[in-house]
Amino acid sequence: MELDSLYQAVILDHYRKPHHKGLQSGFDIQVKHNNPSCGDEVTLNLSISDGVIKAISWDGVGCSISMASASMMSDLLLDQSYEDANQILAEFVELMQSKGQSQGNEALLDDAVAFAGVSKFPARIKCALLGWMAYKDASSQLMA
Repeated sequence: MELDSLYQAVILDHYRKPHHKGLQSGFDIQVKHNNPSCGDEVTLNLSISDGVIKAISWDGVGCSISMASASMMSDLLLDQSYEDANQILAEFVELMQSKGQSQGNEALLDDAVAFAGVSKFPARIKCALLGWMAYKDASSQLMA
């Protein structure tokens, strides 16, 4: 199986069976983000205790890219320290800004390296970043 096909399969799997989808109660902060250019929306609930992400849940509507990305993001950031989560966020943003020139750091991004091909399509980058920017917003408000 070609790598691009494998990556497409990973994205579709997260889209069809998203992880941590369904807003949980007991959160410290809730943020809502949308992509006005396509109508994708995500609501993120986040709890951080002692500098560690203790709970992350989300709900949303949108394309396979935005929903799969939110699923992978929630897997990657749960139980991470604020500092480590921000390092993962920075790595994902760098991947999305690479215009297809980076394959991503698999040690940090795991399945999210599947979005390397998305970075070649400027119109889709906002889709992939939607959930991540919701996390950034929520965490910065909690840690302020």
